[in-house]
Amino acid sequence: MKILFVGDIVGSLGRKKLSEWLPKLKEKYKPQATIANGENAADGRGITEKNYKEILQSGVDLVTLGNHTWDKREIFDFINDAKKMIRPANYPQSADVPGRGIAYIKINQLELAVINLHGRSFMGEYEDPFRVGGELVKEAAERTKHIFIDFHAEATSEKEAIGWFMDGQVSAVIGTHTHVQTNDGRILPKGTAYLTDVGMTGFYDGILGMKKEPILHKFTTQLPQRFELPSRGRSRLNACLIEIDDQTGKAKKIETIRIDDDMTLFEL
Repeated sequence: MKILFVGDIVGSLGRKKLSEWLPKLKEKYKPQATIANGENAADGRGITEKNYKEILQSGVDLVTLGNHTWDKREIFDFINDAKKMIRPANYPQSADVPGRGIAYIKINQLELAVINLHGRSFMGEYEDPFRVGGELVKEAAERTKHIFIDFHAEATSEKEAIGWFMDGQVSAVIGTHTHVQTNDGRILPKGTAYLTDVGMTGFYDGILGMKKEPILHKFTTQLPQRFELPSRGRSRLNACLIEIDDQTGKAKKIETIRIDDDMTLFEL
């Protein structure tokens, strides 16, 4: 089983980059499941129903979310009907929160469980991702050995901790949120693929997908600034490919993918 996971899609440039490159990536790698984080898909904050459908039309099988899940008010109107989208499972009192935190993708005779979790360090008040994640992994393990976790978190230490916590229980733990692809992809000793952050898909010549000027002004003056999302310019796509043993659900390989004007790791 091959899983292609695309990093945080940011705004219209990110959606355009996805639609341009995802067919090429799928032709090259032939993944059985394609997942993408879409919590920044609208204009850098949140996702609309139109964005959600556009991402699916680009070839994504399941959309995950994060701390910007609720930034677009209209999500409350469609999230319960969005069968191919999940939000972090560990929201406080998550039983009363719309949407769901786990989904299953049918792949021939197999199933892939996908779980979305949220970190707590520097991120706000959420239920314990270790406890909630552990409960969902036990639930998923009754149906399948193939389990993928998108851990949306700020602190690298928290991401590494949940990677080790889940080692041997799940096929992969891949981090999102910080928008910078890390160089630490590995298979942990008990068979779980791990990557601290898969990176982002969006504006290339800025900071975390945003225009750099307001952010530089904020850092140099300590004055509040409104971050701006460009609609034109160079863009990037960050992703990773994970190969999983069909019988055991253990990861066999993890490979990062970076497509931009400076480093296109792709041969047509």
